[in-house]
Amino acid sequence: MMGSRSGNSFWSYTRFQNLGSEEELQVEMLERKRKRMEANRESARRSRMRKQKHLNDVAAQVATLRKENSELVASINMATHLFQNVEAENSILRAQMAELTQTLRYLNHIIDLVSTRTRSTSEALNFALCHNQHIMACADMFQW
Repeated sequence: MMGSRSGNSFWSYTRFQNLGSEEELQVEMLERKRKRMEANRESARRSRMRKQKHLNDVAAQVATLRKENSELVASINMATHLFQNVEAENSILRAQMAELTQTLRYLNHIIDLVSTRTRSTSEALNFALCHNQHIMACADMFQW
């Protein structure tokens, strides 16, 4: 009977050890679960922080791009205004060139008349003086 007692006591002791191990295992599993949950919370917190930093960076980039865009629009508007001024000035210069071309033709015509006809110098001067008012009117275009 002793053998059987020792056998019973061995099984009782092993069973007690197993119960202790199961309880320890449950405690250990709960501790692992708690640590895992804590690690997950920390990971989620870091993820939220990274997301917030990314949002802040994107918002700063949007602000920078909007400012740059408004500066570019202002620059384009200024260039357009300057272009329109140059175009207007070019139109005026083209008109003045047309008038000067016409005056040059007129003066060349006078030179041709003087050189090809047998007029006296006084006749050529009288002809030029009669038409001098037209030449003076063209000189007015140089007054700004």
